[in-house]
Amino acid sequence: MRNDPTFKYDFRSDTVTRPSIGMLQAMADADVGDDVYGDDPTVNRLEAIMAERLGKEKALFLSSGTQSNLAGIMAHCGRGDEYIVGQMQHTYRWEAGGAAVLGSVQPQPIINQPDGTLALDDIKAAIKPNDTHYAMTRLLALENTIGGQVIPMSYIHNAIQLARDNGLGCHLDGARAFNASVALGIPISELAAPFDSVSICLSKGLGAPVGSVLVGNADIIDKARRIRKMLGGGMRQAGFLAAAGLYALEHNVERLAEDHANAKILADGLSQFPGISTTNPDTNIVFVELDDSVLKGFDDHLAAGGVAVNGRYNSLRWVTHMDVDAQTVAGALAHVRKFFN
Repeated sequence: MRNDPTFKYDFRSDTVTRPSIGMLQAMADADVGDDVYGDDPTVNRLEAIMAERLGKEKALFLSSGTQSNLAGIMAHCGRGDEYIVGQMQHTYRWEAGGAAVLGSVQPQPIINQPDGTLALDDIKAAIKPNDTHYAMTRLLALENTIGGQVIPMSYIHNAIQLARDNGLGCHLDGARAFNASVALGIPISELAAPFDSVSICLSKGLGAPVGSVLVGNADIIDKARRIRKMLGGGMRQAGFLAAAGLYALEHNVERLAEDHANAKILADGLSQFPGISTTNPDTNIVFVELDDSVLKGFDDHLAAGGVAVNGRYNSLRWVTHMDVDAQTVAGALAHVRKFFN
């Protein structure tokens, strides 16, 4: 049920996972109501559990990570305000400019450092003075993990303190925050604690088919609930989807360590081939660089063997997930070996 018929070895993203039999059964058995009226018991349970687990006051179930981040940013910022964000962060680069287009919130992008952080001096320099010529800086947005890299808590605390000293709210794009907490060996509540709002994706490494949850302070979540409706995100019998998220929280968090281990095996294996260099993955994402000597025919060779990855030219991204086990990694490496033979 969980095998994609198109690709034998699907490393494109952890979003390609398919529900397990147990998850499908939980969805089928879900007790549902109308969530727009607030009477879907399974959605309410998911929101309560997520708020408790992350140590926040409230939570809100949304259809996607993009919608969750957008609702969070709009809850922090009004029209003409701005938020500070890294140029390689998802909320700026990969979410179609929604904050600017739909929220009239100006992004102030700054360069991400090689480790994924934003230099504290760059953050400080980007905060606007209280002057009528400038947009009002309202929010610092960070991401953890970013590109599979784990941002250490020591940096998080320093960046958040800088934001607080300047009166800013703080939002975390935590699409893969559970990956970060598992890699750091800390509870997800500790990772989320410094932030006013955190967006958690259920449909990546956790394996649910749909959905994200925005957690945070009560005032932020109350605003976000109204914004969700404005964005067309109000869902009716959403408990069928929330049940998948509940199942994922119960069964698929600790096993993220397996994805991290498989990513290391994958990176080590690929790096043994001439002309291929890889990153040392913190979590489940491996970036691969190809020398010119390898470029010709390599993509076609992967595709011919049913190996699907993201990227183009000499830069590829391989992502491990719950539908990629050690045997799948071994099979993909064996197919790559044929290219060099």
